[in-house]
Amino acid sequence: MNFDAYARTAVELVNARLDDLAGLRALFGEELGWMADEVTDKDLAVFRRAQRRLREVFEFGTSGRDTDAVAELNVLLEAYPVQPRISGHDASDWHMHVTSRGASVSSEFLAGAVWGLSVWLCEYGSARFGICADERCGNVYLDTSSNNCRRFCSERCATRSHVAAHRARKRAATLTPA
Repeated sequence: MNFDAYARTAVELVNARLDDLAGLRALFGEELGWMADEVTDKDLAVFRRAQRRLREVFEFGTSGRDTDAVAELNVLLEAYPVQPRISGHDASDWHMHVTSRGASVSSEFLAGAVWGLSVWLCEYGSARFGICADERCGNVYLDTSSNNCRRFCSERCATRSHVAAHRARKRAATLTPA
């Protein structure tokens, strides 16, 4: 199992727009299209609650509150337990699911996301959790940089923030009397 991919699903969930079922369906993309077909309004409410709680995990990790991040992840692991099983349609398509047969879309997706983020925390520490430094953004990310120096969720946010800071310095310099 690719735990990094599962951890990234937690990031995608926290950053998702869950205004309605269409927003939730967009979260699944093509690879998880079967989830988009089966999702319900009940699942939407579950995803919204999990989204808030996972954001708290990132906030705890970003502020160095590892114990709180671990406590919240442990609560989420209990709420969305992993029950692995092998699934597939033929011998060339074997793959893992993280919940038992017949589990809801929310159980399947959230068990993987919470498990992946928990494994990420154990392997890399919560210092590798981040909230974008661009104050207009607020997205979360996993820091995969070699020296743990990432501050932005994307190059776009980094560029936008750096350009804004450059312009502010320029304005300040022109306003300062010589």
